Amino acid sequence: MPARPPSGTTNVADMRPTLHLSGPRLTRSFETLVQRSEPQGGVERYITGLAFKASVFQEALSPARMAALDESAFLGLCAFMAPVRRRIGPWFSDAGIGKVQDMVGALLDGAEDTATADARVATFCAAFPQDRRHRWARDLAAEILHHALPEQYPLMNRWVWDHSANTGVLREIWYGDDVDHMTIGIPDGHATFLVLREELSQFLAANGVFRDMLFYIDLLCAQIYADYICEQGGTFLRTDFASEHDPMQYTRRMLGLDGVDPETGRTRTKDSVGRPVVLQTLPTRH
Repeated sequence: MPARPPSGTTNVADMRPTLHLSGPRLTRSFETLVQRSEPQGGVERYITGLAFKASVFQEALSPARMAALDESAFLGLCAFMAPVRRRIGPWFSDAGIGKVQDMVGALLDGAEDTATADARVATFCAAFPQDRRHRWARDLAAEILHHALPEQYPLMNRWVWDHSANTGVLREIWYGDDVDHMTIGIPDGHATFLVLREELSQFLAANGVFRDMLFYIDLLCAQIYADYICEQGGTFLRTDFASEHDPMQYTRRMLGLDGVDPETGRTRTKDSVGRPVVLQTLPTRH
């Protein structure tokens, strides 16, 4: 018989962990999402924004265009990633677009084989300095994989689940009497995010969502973590999230939907000489 884990700690599962999610917490966040988005055009407005974001990534990172990825295009993608766009400038100035092409190319080469998902993310992150200031490297890898290959890769950002910090969406919807004082021993590898996506898709289907499921899952995750930020009084990640102006502000920023003006292509990211990056070619929105 295996030893019991310490009180307040769950076992670390090696493959396809079992997730104990709270139905009431999920329901509360979903209802909040619907209610708060209604005055701003409804949930569909945000689904359209996520579809636009995905189209930008898939166009820029397609095999046909990967070799032509330039500074403007890459930094334009970074505009859609709030934790990345504020910090990548100094690193990019030293690394240059050539190194970025090699790193992104290696991350995506053979990525259809998800058995290598965790290894390729680890290799990508190992190319950055191994300190707290560069933890956003994982978010960069996660966003690239998710938006380039959305069927194979769920959103695996740190704010969805970060095992080392014991924070993220997973903790906010974990079922338990004292979650705030519990260490959730679930790894933050591809298998965990895949199971989480499956669980959330079942929840959404039970609540009448049948179209654009992958975008709805991302949006629900962002709302769950936005609720947490609001509960903390907006103090968490203050360098990434300004004071709240409207009830959907944090949700948009978690997803990077505030990073690009879809009409002009102007972004919140600056190039290596400090000029605002403008996406030169905007994909057609359907």
